[in-house]
Amino acid sequence: MLHAEVAVLGAGAAGLSLVHRLAQTAPGSRRVSAVLVDAPPGPLRPPSRTWCFWEPGAGPYDRALTAEWRRLRVYGGAGRRIEDDIAPLRYKMLRSDDFERLVARDLARCDDVTRLEATVERVDAGADGADVHARAPDGRPVAVRARWVFDSRPLARLPAARTTLLQHFRGWFVRTARPVFEPATVDLMDFRVPQPSRGLAFGYVLPTGRHEALVEYTRFSDAVLSREAYEDELRRYTHDVLRLGDFEVTATETGVIPMTDARFVRRPSPSVFRIGAAGGATRPSTGYTFSAVQRQARAVADALHADRDPLPPPAHTARSRAMDAVMLRALDTGRVDGAAFFERLFAQVPMERLLRFLDGGARLREDLSVGVRTPVLPMLRSAAELPWLARRPPAPGR
Repeated sequence: MLHAEVAVLGAGAAGLSLVHRLAQTAPGSRRVSAVLVDAPPGPLRPPSRTWCFWEPGAGPYDRALTAEWRRLRVYGGAGRRIEDDIAPLRYKMLRSDDFERLVARDLARCDDVTRLEATVERVDAGADGADVHARAPDGRPVAVRARWVFDSRPLARLPAARTTLLQHFRGWFVRTARPVFEPATVDLMDFRVPQPSRGLAFGYVLPTGRHEALVEYTRFSDAVLSREAYEDELRRYTHDVLRLGDFEVTATETGVIPMTDARFVRRPSPSVFRIGAAGGATRPSTGYTFSAVQRQARAVADALHADRDPLPPPAHTARSRAMDAVMLRALDTGRVDGAAFFERLFAQVPMERLLRFLDGGARLREDLSVGVRTPVLPMLRSAAELPWLARRPPAPGR
């Protein structure tokens, strides 16, 4: 049996971010031994994906970035173009494979973190620690005894909620025959695509050169589409809207992100914590997760280095969660036109301020200044009915 102060289950963004920060011990801080339990190649290992986030200036993962931008653009359904510089923020694109390589290089120079490839079968938790029982790829049982366990694995089922939508998407990494992209500007939301009767849909373009970009079709709704439907929407978007001409698809990316007002349990037992999306890091109104994961990882690592109780803090403020719950309800009931809702926000609020609002970093006055630019009556009606709605388990498949 391996022994460590900390066991981290899952090597996605949350697990890797936590062990990376644990390995960085400031002068005067105590060292923390950790075991990272990573699922072997197969269905339990997260697929390669792209994370996007924003932060001011340089950041700890800049060495692994694919690209970064200071200009964002939104297209309204009728073609209205809204573009702005987000300085001092930078919008950053990070591929999961590049992030994992950066973390692996840094961990190779640290004796405090051990990486174990195994499938977790159960966690036996007590008041003074937990035993993680797993199985190696060759079938051998392995076990880890840890004072604290941080579980970043996806939940088998989402918690009960009043509203649960899905943000689901498919993306093409494309290379075009002619130079059609603007490398300095991201198309954050392009509503020049057919809109569903409830929720919303938009295109998303992350250019990495004049000929290269990640082009995605994204929808907020209560059910995912078939692969053929995503492909049809992407063909329509790239041909009819973007007019890319001849291009090749060099890679694809697919994802489903729950957008829910569920309450996520961060401490299911005295010695076990949930982190990442399983611990509520996903912002309900946008699906962005990476920045909240970094806040959680930093707070947990700081607590462990200082020998304090390492309960992960809430990923988002109570005020942010309350505002998101209202927005989700308004979208789910069809009371607001989702595309018009976001177009109006980006047209009336400077993008830098709006990004801080979407990340939960705005002050109360700034939150209110954004709130008054939303459709007031539908939002008030949604807010008024929320206290009377029962929280129900999500439908099968969510």
